[in-house]
Amino acid sequence: MEFTEPFKQSGPCCFSPNARYLAVAVDYRLVIRDVLSLKVVQLFSCLDKISYIEWALDSEYILCGLYKKPMIQAWSLAQPEWTCKIDEGPAGIAYARWSPDSRHILTTSEFQLRLTVWSLLNTACIHVQWPKHTSKGVSFTKDGSFAAICTRRDCKDYVNLISCQSWEIMGVFAVDTLDLADVEWSPDDSAIVIWDSPLEYKVLIYSLDGRCLSKYQAYESGLGVKSVSWSPNGQSLAVGSYDQMLRVLNHLTWKVFAEFTHLATVRAPCSAAVFKEVDEPLQLDMSDLSLTDDFTQHNSEYGPQGLVEVRYDIMELPITLPFQKPPADKPNPKQGIGIMSWSKDSQYICTRNDSMPTVLWIWDMNLLELAAILVQKDPIRAAAWDPTCTRLVLCTGTSHLYMWTPSGAYCVNVPLPQFSVMDLKWDFNGSCLLLKDKDSFCCAAVPLLPDDSNSDYSSDD
Repeated sequence: MEFTEPFKQSGPCCFSPNARYLAVAVDYRLVIRDVLSLKVVQLFSCLDKISYIEWALDSEYILCGLYKKPMIQAWSLAQPEWTCKIDEGPAGIAYARWSPDSRHILTTSEFQLRLTVWSLLNTACIHVQWPKHTSKGVSFTKDGSFAAICTRRDCKDYVNLISCQSWEIMGVFAVDTLDLADVEWSPDDSAIVIWDSPLEYKVLIYSLDGRCLSKYQAYESGLGVKSVSWSPNGQSLAVGSYDQMLRVLNHLTWKVFAEFTHLATVRAPCSAAVFKEVDEPLQLDMSDLSLTDDFTQHNSEYGPQGLVEVRYDIMELPITLPFQKPPADKPNPKQGIGIMSWSKDSQYICTRNDSMPTVLWIWDMNLLELAAILVQKDPIRAAAWDPTCTRLVLCTGTSHLYMWTPSGAYCVNVPLPQFSVMDLKWDFNGSCLLLKDKDSFCCAAVPLLPDDSNSDYSSDD
């Protein structure tokens, strides 16, 4: 892998959908860089510090959320002199997003008073009263024709189906939720999944005409759903719960066909490979060097930091995984499936049980079994699948990247001084990784996987 030099950032960074540009927030400025050269191609000055950025799907426009002001500014790459400013006045703006046609911006006001659709083509705007959430509760079909917007009135949750061409409400139906958490269209746009707040375990599948196709409830007592994700092929719906289990539903019968438990102790028989991150101190032969006492004493004050590499060791079963029991007297317990992500081909799904923050589980959905376990030294901050092939990359806030493929797992050192990978993102064609530290970022060129899926990887690749 090849790494660029670090560049300054102070907030959100994201690739454009066409994978040509990288947008970076640096205080009041929006910096647009070319992905290949990282040269600055556009520089826009906003009226306040940038809290959020989002590209339009056609990569021609980009919006900046200045939530402290609060207002939205949008810019055009093709026409740098063009600008758009959205200010809701006393109602404020808590969140903004693009519509699929890249010509409308949806904003949610403070306290969820209303959701407004603003047109870039004319001065028209359309209001939807009482949106359920600020950043959640809105989902678009894959073809961009319709939007499902969740609202709440008279202590009841509703789903509004809206045409993205005319922005007229095509239908409204009430849903059987106590406190709706979020909504998501199925990948084939044939159904809508809705799940309840953690206080009540409930996953509901609705048709476009408001009929409840299925209701799933794994248990009644205890905290419920924590994460929900459709497989890319649309055939499976994964549900992660606070009971530290992953359940997968079939899209035809809406019945559970797989249940995976995240156990603190993994015993045989188990076909999964267990990779554990271990230190590999650099062996420096200094027997032939003549060092003064002052030099030796000075360097001993700094310890071995910077002279430690890491690698994966394959562990034998049984193995006991590091487990943290959450305190019973505090809200929002760190337990349950907090990270859950499908591979592009829908064959694998990775999960992190938040009470085992240093462990990543990878499940094979073809064989319905555990494929691998990655045991890290530090809590896992982010994990992302390559958008083009079966390759998983994760980071733990250290100077290393960790990768897994069906062929094995390996560690990669980031050769930048004082750079810790706090977050990572793939570009849309899988050739480049964005790595973020607290106030800087770099990019990494990722080599294509060899065609031979049985090729071996080692920790020092």
